[in-house]
Amino acid sequence: MAHQAHAYHMVDPSPWPLTGAVGALLLTSGTAIWFHFHSTLLMTLGLVLTLLTMYQWWRDIVREGTFQGHHTPPVQKGLRYGMILFITSEV
Repeated sequence: MAHQAHAYHMVDPSPWPLTGAVGALLLTSGTAIWFHFHSTLLMTLGLVLTLLTMYQWWRDIVREGTFQGHHTPPVQKGLRYGMILFITSEV
């Protein structure tokens, strides 16, 4: 692990938000095309791209937290509080 001057993890640039957005666009457009023209090609492509993006993004998060050691105790605490606040806001 590289030396950090602080306890927080600054994430590197990632392609996953862009590929996720493209996958969501293809999935939505493909669903509309499926409704009107009964073609599932674009919808399937969007679904596959979205699922691959989810898998690879979570893979990167697990690597950062376990193998690279970027999830220090303050970062873990922030992730935990963030999840708690998200769940309580949905109730």
